[in-house]
Amino acid sequence: MAVTKEKIISEVFEKTELTRKDARQAVEKIMEILKKTLAEEKDILISGFGKFVVKRKRTRRGRNPQTKESLELRARRVVVFKNSGILRKKINGEAIDENTPDDF
Repeated sequence: MAVTKEKIISEVFEKTELTRKDARQAVEKIMEILKKTLAEEKDILISGFGKFVVKRKRTRRGRNPQTKESLELRARRVVVFKNSGILRKKINGEAIDENTPDDF
């Protein structure tokens, strides 16, 4: 099951001294900053978590799998996430180096 923005807001509210309204504003502001930064094609690096990178895809030929009709896929930008080594180890239940700050 996916974690929703509402669940994140509730977690921030429960784990900080912020009011629910302030927690909502904080999460909304962070999301706004992330979206704006990615729209400007800038990378976002969050230590201990990972990096969001905007990549450009060129126009390419494709095919509709149902009709087998050939078509041209337009150029576009996509967001790619590369997880950090710390996050990868956390996900896989591996030991994390004690000298590495644990942001979890």
